[in-house]
Amino acid sequence: MTSQDLHDRHRRFLPRWVTTYYEQPLRPVSATRRTITDAHGRDYLDFFAGILTNSLGYGVAEFRRALDRQLDTGIVHTSTLYLIDAQVRLAERLAEQSGIDDAAVFFVNSGTEANDTALLAATCHTGSNHVIALTDSYHGRSLTSTAVSGLPGWQPSPYSPFQVTFASNGRTSPNGDEHPPEDPAADLEARLAGQAPPAALIVEPVQGLGGFHTPPTALLQRYARIAAEHGAVLICDEVQTAWGRTGRAWWGHQLHRLKPDVITFAKGIANGLPLGGVIARRDVLDSVTDKSISTFGGNPLACTAALATLDYLLDHDLQRNAEIAGQSLLTELRRLDATHPHLTNPRGQGLMLAMDIVAPHTGQPDPGTARAHIEACRAQGLLIGLGGRHGNTLRIAPPLTVTEEEIAEATRILAAAAQHSATASAPA
Repeated sequence: MTSQDLHDRHRRFLPRWVTTYYEQPLRPVSATRRTITDAHGRDYLDFFAGILTNSLGYGVAEFRRALDRQLDTGIVHTSTLYLIDAQVRLAERLAEQSGIDDAAVFFVNSGTEANDTALLAATCHTGSNHVIALTDSYHGRSLTSTAVSGLPGWQPSPYSPFQVTFASNGRTSPNGDEHPPEDPAADLEARLAGQAPPAALIVEPVQGLGGFHTPPTALLQRYARIAAEHGAVLICDEVQTAWGRTGRAWWGHQLHRLKPDVITFAKGIANGLPLGGVIARRDVLDSVTDKSISTFGGNPLACTAALATLDYLLDHDLQRNAEIAGQSLLTELRRLDATHPHLTNPRGQGLMLAMDIVAPHTGQPDPGTARAHIEACRAQGLLIGLGGRHGNTLRIAPPLTVTEEEIAEATRILAAAAQHSATASAPA
């Protein structure tokens, strides 16, 4: 079966909104370390890590051995109706790492489910369905999580179970234009006046799909104080920022010196196996008084994978590697910014880096050239991501095990792709 045959079947049987990158979609068939091999035998450096999920990369022996030990028991799934040793050990570990007093942990399968659970608990705890969220945020694909996502193009339903007040992320205004209020916190306070008390403030410490922008620390701290004054729960969406990816911190909220009541997580926790969850103050999580369950959440295989991932991250000090390697890569992105007028605003934390592609003569977002850029990167053997409010942001997030040699090769390819995309962005 050819890749084209598979693509035809993909389009025939999957929804139209399940899109793929590239004019000719990539079909991975094997991988090792940070390299993916496609169906044609072509190798690619993976600098997007399955959307920041393959935190260790591929073919890690210690990770594989841990999975094999669990598979050798014959048990992959039992449901949470039974005691699961790996689930309890992982919950203990995450509760301790969270810094939340009297923490409880609930496991699910994805970041979307984690944020759904956090919002459910917050509404039960406060008796309100009013949520404060940030512009350009993304919290998942369900009805509840899209309702509190402030990123244009990712809110498919006009219906919402919440009353949502969007607060400026410091870059865009609550009504969606790119002229934030002079004092965003005062603007939020004014708009909350006379409304029902909010149940929650939900924030990403670094906005993921929104383009790896880091909201101003002072602004997030003021928002957190406003939320606390109204009795709202602070939810930190750490789906992309946890486990040391930001380099300077194990949790992204530590970059801003926030004290969350609830932390949500997923993606890199299990190096590619589906696992997400919520860590929260017990009084918040136990506010869900009716029955609830996650059939697959916290299953033995995924929790074993998470424990092995955490061990490897800590044993190899990958948080420090994210900081050092990220600084090296950011330096190279700044050099590209200095030499190519269509590449701008290099930024990020640790190994969560980005830059924008704009029309050089107008400075306007240029998503078409951004797509040409990632095509040019792929043609030379590098995989990166797209994102941002206008779809013109290059997102670069390799596994936390990335080496300096791989960064040097990736930056060589990024520079060559910049030359190619400069031609694409030149006026006719």
